[in-house]
Amino acid sequence: MTDLSTIPLTRIDGAADTLARHASKVLLIVNVASKCGLTPQYEGLEVLYKAHKDEGFEILGFPANDFGAQEPGSNEEIVEFCQLNFGVSFPLFAKADVTGADKQPLYAALTEAYPTKTGPVEEFREKLRGYGMTPTEDPEVLWNFEKFLIGRDGSVVARFAPGVAPDDAGLIAAVEAELAK
Repeated sequence: MTDLSTIPLTRIDGAADTLARHASKVLLIVNVASKCGLTPQYEGLEVLYKAHKDEGFEILGFPANDFGAQEPGSNEEIVEFCQLNFGVSFPLFAKADVTGADKQPLYAALTEAYPTKTGPVEEFREKLRGYGMTPTEDPEVLWNFEKFLIGRDGSVVARFAPGVAPDDAGLIAAVEAELAK
């Protein structure tokens, strides 16, 4: 099992980072996109972040263009979109793949550590098929706005399907349970 804290990451502004810099915090890692039907989840993510950031909670957003070319913008365009439309203040990282052979090392480790997701997975896959798309299978990320919850100890403790909104009672309960530890 890969130590998540040592995987090199790049912030959206080009600065180097690792999860070690976020040690002892509860993290929600989300692959995001600006032209997706789920893009309004940015608003809920920001609300969740603001509600718990002072308790040691962070959301880390990872833009990806893996699904339906729904994140076509440059890193600069993504930042502008997120700030203007949703007031995003949580950290964003450089756009990179989250699925397939070229997925970034963090997502390879996340999907290995927690290969299945909670939420309306099969319903979401059927919806994609209805649009003529071929959905991924576990352990791959299914679509934009899939969420991985990382405990204060750095372990992956939960994984939520894209259709699980940031205001979902189960997701909030999982975040709050980790914050209470």
